[in-house]
Amino acid sequence: MSYSLTAGVAGQWRDYLGVCKLKVVALIVFTALVGMFLSVPGMVPWSALIFGTLGIGMAAASAAAINHVVDQHADARMARTRNRPVASGHLTGRNCLTFALLLGAAAMWILVQFVNPLTALLTFISLIGYAVIYTLYLKRATPQNIVIGGAAGAAPPVLGWTAVTGTVDPNALLLFLIIFVWTPPHFWALAIHRRNEYAKVDIPMLPVTHGVNFTRLQVLLYTILLVVVTLLPFVTRMSGWLYLAGALGLGGGFLYHAWMLMRDESGKQAMKTFGYSIVYLMALFAFLLVDHYVPHVIAHLG
Repeated sequence: MSYSLTAGVAGQWRDYLGVCKLKVVALIVFTALVGMFLSVPGMVPWSALIFGTLGIGMAAASAAAINHVVDQHADARMARTRNRPVASGHLTGRNCLTFALLLGAAAMWILVQFVNPLTALLTFISLIGYAVIYTLYLKRATPQNIVIGGAAGAAPPVLGWTAVTGTVDPNALLLFLIIFVWTPPHFWALAIHRRNEYAKVDIPMLPVTHGVNFTRLQVLLYTILLVVVTLLPFVTRMSGWLYLAGALGLGGGFLYHAWMLMRDESGKQAMKTFGYSIVYLMALFAFLLVDHYVPHVIAHLG
């Protein structure tokens, strides 16, 4: 009896963690952390680091949970998502929504009390932008959904920056721009692979409304634009030569994948491009972080 109860509780917790999309949240938190560290020459204040990361991460998890509730019927009809906790019936929509609202409220309280009101406000706008504007409206209204809705997903570095400084800096907006331009080729590669499922649930993703060839071209064009945009931190002297070398190398890899996607006949390149895009963003922000501190380390050793 006790074993059954313990297993049931553990299962419920797994379901609640499942609706948080922890892998996505981890990427969001990482880019927010880079924004924090790039905002100061030395170490980030511990209060901003701990509570800013916690608040931003909890808000992202709240938005993800709301997404599960809104999309539960479509998720249940798609192979990729039908085993999600709400779509599969393991977790009720009401319980998931209650959890999401409590998580979001706690995130806002932490940010207001221990970080600053600006970060709380921008985080709230980002949460509403993804969970409500994108998920409830844009996702089903236009094939440009991911372009417009990508603004919410591009916010974390700005949130991290403001958590430390209390201001919105032009350099933080450069980080925003990088993720904003990265989002369409990243997501459209996945959409190409899953286009039949999106068509089945009447979600007008670009490969559904405009075809695969058009979407492939858009992935390539956005990737070219992304490579150009990633040069801006170097051009504005926000970052140095180490970052530039990393950005060019990673950008070359993304261009290769986008070009191979244009020539793909096997249907396998879309997921390869999608997978590379995730590694690309993590590595690019890692280069930003390392490049930021290398001069300080060299100066200290000298």
